Amino acid sequence: MALTKEEVEKVALLARLRLSPDELELMTTQLNKIVEYVEQLREVDTTDVEPLAHPLPVTNVFRRDEVRPSLPREEALRNAPDHDDEFFLVPPVLE
Repeated sequence: MALTKEEVEKVALLARLRLSPDELELMTTQLNKIVEYVEQLREVDTTDVEPLAHPLPVTNVFRRDEVRPSLPREEALRNAPDHDDEFFLVPPVLE
């Protein structure tokens, strides 16, 4: 299935690309090579191949979420510009 210049021109229009005649010729040639490659890939027998979301094994790289002791409240509030001995006090951002 070869693409015509008109089809490539329509795709360029949809992508909001302005192509010169030389660029249109080059893009038509390059896109036809890509289409040929995809057609070549369709010939491969993949009946026994399991579908993949990613070609490499994916593992979780985050550490386990474990409960640990936290900073005491008094120490956390010590350097706060304003607090009420229980919470940080900040200026309102919404009326």
